[in-house]
Amino acid sequence: MGKLDGKHVVVTGASRGIGQAIAELFAKEGGKIVCAARTLNEGDHMLEGSLSRTVQSIQDSGGEATAVACDISEEEGCEQLLEAARAAYGPVDVLVNNAALNYYIPIADYQTNRWLRCFKINVHAPFILSRNVLPDMKASDGHCAIVNISSGAAIGPGRGPYEGVLRHGGTMYGATKAALERFTQGLAEEVAECGNIAVSAVSPSRVVPTPGTVHHKLVEGMEDPKGEPPSYMADSALLLATEDIAKINGRVTYSQVILSEFGWIENPVGRGIDSRGSGYSEI
Repeated sequence: MGKLDGKHVVVTGASRGIGQAIAELFAKEGGKIVCAARTLNEGDHMLEGSLSRTVQSIQDSGGEATAVACDISEEEGCEQLLEAARAAYGPVDVLVNNAALNYYIPIADYQTNRWLRCFKINVHAPFILSRNVLPDMKASDGHCAIVNISSGAAIGPGRGPYEGVLRHGGTMYGATKAALERFTQGLAEEVAECGNIAVSAVSPSRVVPTPGTVHHKLVEGMEDPKGEPPSYMADSALLLATEDIAKINGRVTYSQVILSEFGWIENPVGRGIDSRGSGYSEI
């Protein structure tokens, strides 16, 4: 018996990194996975990874998955994704909002079109997709979940004075993730009366080595010992999608924090343990 047997799952940003790990694990747990991203085939993007590779990996392991290439920066793309998802497997039971975009640019140099596109993907798409799957979930008599993938960038630098090396470029990304965490708890409160829907958000306790984080030099290669394996984020997303709704709904947390709390790992480290998390993780 898998934790997601018969469940229809949509995972955005599933072509590589954390999204790929989530899609593969959810499929192993019996879910029927719709993998969404812009990169359909290897070579379509400068970074390694594609929907075709993720879906093939799932199918090779005996799982069921479908690729949907789409641009969720626009409402039409979000709608097309859910239309394709329902055509493939029916109503959506679990939505994982993982897709994200960032440009490491200081505010003084930030181009308006890039700023707006990041907010479209990191904040607006999770809103549109969540709103549009709620009818499916409210009509279901089973356990449903929306899991939003956040980031430690939501914590912010705090107030000044600021000393040492100046770090430019993370302001936009942090702002979108802080907005996503506030959205998470607001939606969780709104759906609480349904009784069968959990809305939560989780961030890595440590930076996860992925093609993206390696490209932006946030980690020193895919085997950086200071990083956290993608499996921790996949496991924590699975936990949030399947555990008791009364214990999960409205949680904003960190991978190793939640996995340790439920006994899935021992000796946790990182954000929320060695250092404080975001304000939303503490309420």
